Amino acid sequence: MIVFDLLCHAGHRFEGWFASAEDYGAQCQRGLLSCPQCGSARVERVPSATRINTGLGEPAQKVPPNAADPELAGKDPFSIAQILYSRLVDEIISRTEDVGSQFPVEARRIHYQEAPARAIRGVATREEHEALVEDGIPVARLPLPRGRPN
Repeated sequence: MIVFDLLCHAGHRFEGWFASAEDYGAQCQRGLLSCPQCGSARVERVPSATRINTGLGEPAQKVPPNAADPELAGKDPFSIAQILYSRLVDEIISRTEDVGSQFPVEARRIHYQEAPARAIRGVATREEHEALVEDGIPVARLPLPRGRPN
């Protein structure tokens, strides 16, 4: 696996993971690469940051993610993922305003500075989501578990 830094024509920088440099080239030639932020297919590889091993000092020991959290201790990876996802959803719900089915309209209003800037959540069809992305409006789809507010 190899990671390349990529840049779209609109200036959005992102990473692409490929099986090899040849795989990257083949995907470029077939037009399979696109910017996750704006959807542009005009993408190019840009220089990546490098790591230089100077041999100075020992690397910090990695602490397992469940070492500092008793709720995660002794749990299998799937259970840990469920707990962490539930926490993420709780944070998103507590820090965003629910605009319901008006999400696409309100996201555009915020993007074009016709409404106060704020974090929102709501409902959008796949087509509405794709249209927002095509317009360069940063949105993300997040499925919420049943019984949770949208």
